[in-house]
Amino acid sequence: MDSGTSTGEISGHAKTINAVSIRHQRPFRAATAADDGLIVFHQGAPYKYDRTIKTHTKFVQDVQYAASGDHFVSVGSDAKVFLYDGKTGDTIADLTATPHTGSIMAASWGPNSKSFVTSSADCTVALWDVQTQKPVTTWKLGSGVEHQQVGNAWSGERDIVSLSISGALNVFDPRTGGAPSRIINAPQKAVNALAPISYTTFLGGTADGRVLSFSSGKGETELVPGTSHSNLVSDLAFNPTDGHVYSVGFDDQVREIGIDSVAGASYKPSSMSTASQPKSVAVAGDGTVFVAEINSVEGFRSNQRVFEHKPKIVTNVLAAFTGVIALGGEDQKVRLNSWDGKALTETVVLEGNKGVISALAFSPDGKLLASGDSSGRVTLFDVKEQKMITSRWSFHTGRINSLVWTPDSLHCASASLDTHVYIWSVAKPMKNIAIKNAAPGGANAAHWLENGTLATTGADGCVRVWAITFHSA
Repeated sequence: MDSGTSTGEISGHAKTINAVSIRHQRPFRAATAADDGLIVFHQGAPYKYDRTIKTHTKFVQDVQYAASGDHFVSVGSDAKVFLYDGKTGDTIADLTATPHTGSIMAASWGPNSKSFVTSSADCTVALWDVQTQKPVTTWKLGSGVEHQQVGNAWSGERDIVSLSISGALNVFDPRTGGAPSRIINAPQKAVNALAPISYTTFLGGTADGRVLSFSSGKGETELVPGTSHSNLVSDLAFNPTDGHVYSVGFDDQVREIGIDSVAGASYKPSSMSTASQPKSVAVAGDGTVFVAEINSVEGFRSNQRVFEHKPKIVTNVLAAFTGVIALGGEDQKVRLNSWDGKALTETVVLEGNKGVISALAFSPDGKLLASGDSSGRVTLFDVKEQKMITSRWSFHTGRINSLVWTPDSLHCASASLDTHVYIWSVAKPMKNIAIKNAAPGGANAAHWLENGTLATTGADGCVRVWAITFHSA
């Protein structure tokens, strides 16, 4: 319980304090590390200034007490590691046998207080023995900025976890050297689009240009290897013909992701440049990749541009089913076009939305088309009859970002900027299943998994899986 009583103050620093560590045995002590290159030792409680330790010559990035309270260690941007007496603050040793050549960003003690681990911006992680004052094991994690190590923690008795600047968590077994025993990846920014690989695995494109593979069966996330986008991934599309996935991003590139049953997903080395910034992507039955851009609609096949269309109305989103291409425009209308492999021919204009078209999705059987708009309305069309079935799917209060159908074409899920996800019934248009606050900050995409489960994601960078119970027939 916080009684409001002061337990002392931290003083003695002139710049930003990077770390604080407290000795949990009597006599209580505390050490603070800052950008002024100083470590300030405090006595307590109540805590008060005792002495300044000037061992480092650059920023002191971290200071950590051992669980026993006998020692504490400091690391800094001068690539130095120092060991101190936990009670007096006296310097015991400058650990000169360090394998690090760059700034050391973090330190963490083992549960037995006999060893600690350090992580460095030179992409190395070292395990130290306190008695010998030397590193026991050193791990090297590649090269490049994304592999720089910026934090660590000792998990349980054995696992050492070090944080890469890319957001990857590298798990090490202190008994072995070499590569990490496991690497845990997760989105670092908003997930903007999802694309299926199977009923248990799907890809997600993020705002920092990365694409990750999510496995609901294993509960794991892996970063798709290869050359990714350098900017926001705006959309993903699955090609049912060859099982590959196509991604478009704000770097004006279309990239192909190959799917292997053993190796998993990986980027193909080639990419295709768009004429302007891409917003949406879909794949036709013949494998042509259609991209809706700011100024045009382009078609790509075999890494080459085979078609370009400049509509009079700006196209925001598109969807494809075999040879039918639906274009959603800023005029609140949906245009169905036939594709013969060479040109698009407009066949009908569908009306019924009350805002700019922001999402389109054909049902798996191709008979229905759902159209979402900026007002939060979802309109259902009959593709063959070319008419509106219902416009009463209008419970959202913000832009529709994504529409996705169940495999049986009987239900459609909508994800919206209003943070909610609704599941609509074709048989009972007035019935819906609401998932309120499915994604704080806005729901961007959804994907149906096996056994009636739904994966949703959004601005918070999290993927959530929901068990859905449909209304009885």
